[in-house]
Amino acid sequence: MSASAVAAPTLQANRTSQREVLRQRALVDYMRAMVTNGPEQRERFHAVFLDRVHAVLGDAPMGEGGQGALSIRMREVFAHALGVGATGLIIAHNHPSGQCRPSQSDIDATRRLKQVANALDIELVDHLIITHDAVYSMRAGGNL
Repeated sequence: MSASAVAAPTLQANRTSQREVLRQRALVDYMRAMVTNGPEQRERFHAVFLDRVHAVLGDAPMGEGGQGALSIRMREVFAHALGVGATGLIIAHNHPSGQCRPSQSDIDATRRLKQVANALDIELVDHLIITHDAVYSMRAGGNL
């Protein structure tokens, strides 16, 4: 086997991973804009609805609360997901405090959302906690 035959798949894999990183950064930037846009001391919740190959079907704001408090209406989130035929879901909310760690309430809500999503054959792909300077992935953090 020639050296060029071995190098080509590696180069293609690097391009694919670079595209994926750029796609993830774009998603985080978009979600940051959605949940941090507006009065600083309010928590906001936003959802992105995905198809079976994780292409975006749409997105929508799904709630707003005070600092440190956010009420998620699961009925609305999943009604919207089912309405657009989503099989995947990425959700995000901000922490106006600037602390980018999940609270126990965040962890509990994520587990409840995952249970409902599973019952409806929808994958909860991730739950992001976003501040102006950082992002925390519940999936990467082992909370999903």
